[in-house]
Amino acid sequence: MTESDKKKDLAGEVREFLTTRRARITPERAGLPVFGGNRRVAGLRREEVALLAGMSVDYYVRLERGNLSGASDSVLEALAHALQLDEAERAHLYDLARAATPAGRRSAVTASRVRPTILRLLDSMTDVPAYVRNARFDILAANTLGRALYTPVFDSPLFAQRGPVNTARFMFLDPASRDFWTDWDKGADDAVAFLRAETGRAPHDKVLTDLVGELTTRSDDFARRWARHDVKFHRSGVKKLHHPLVGDLALPYEAMDLPSDPGLRLNFYTPEPDSREREALGLLAGWAATATVVPTRND
Repeated sequence: MTESDKKKDLAGEVREFLTTRRARITPERAGLPVFGGNRRVAGLRREEVALLAGMSVDYYVRLERGNLSGASDSVLEALAHALQLDEAERAHLYDLARAATPAGRRSAVTASRVRPTILRLLDSMTDVPAYVRNARFDILAANTLGRALYTPVFDSPLFAQRGPVNTARFMFLDPASRDFWTDWDKGADDAVAFLRAETGRAPHDKVLTDLVGELTTRSDDFARRWARHDVKFHRSGVKKLHHPLVGDLALPYEAMDLPSDPGLRLNFYTPEPDSREREALGLLAGWAATATVVPTRND
């Protein structure tokens, strides 16, 4: 891809992100008066965004056409305020602006291996499922209980002849994912929103763009969600899973970035003491021990 093509793609990303954010805000929500009932747009007009952001209409139109190069922090903050962006959306706007500068066009560094100290940490977490993944949803390492919990993913035919195991591919390309994730729609929304945010952080990550291209082509569910341009942080919550051995589980999770390993994060599940989930994980740990499930490691 030429530099000109990259700039064009980035401009398209900026344009779609800003127009979709503008379309969701009504004048009433923005605190603006409405005169007459014949509005051609459901959301704000460009001139209304410009008014709220304290900039000229011409300048806002330039921004919405994809030209964020040279936009100052104060301009970005004003735009984020006018469009009522949440934390993840604001970070995405800044990522897009950074990518528009020459320095920001360099590929973001992503660690490709899990360090021995992190592997030892995983092994020490004997009573909670845990794994390390990158921002493309590749599982690079998992402890024994994490491997056992995600058995339907690891055993998917998708990964029989290709690796690494990737939960986004499993979610959108393997029908078994709808049995594994009982709240599939929410999980799918979250996964796509996280990938969209990651494309802003690392717009020239070819492996990431290839993954998005594959999923967009092969999954209508993914393509429809991708077109929304939603972004989201993926830090904590509750995952609802159905495991073939221990049944339905509602597991609180935490996702922690590894500062020394750019792009990698540690995910682990921590059920309440004396809960059904705690008991189920104990049963799963016993099964994993007798079935000799081995921890997953990257090469």
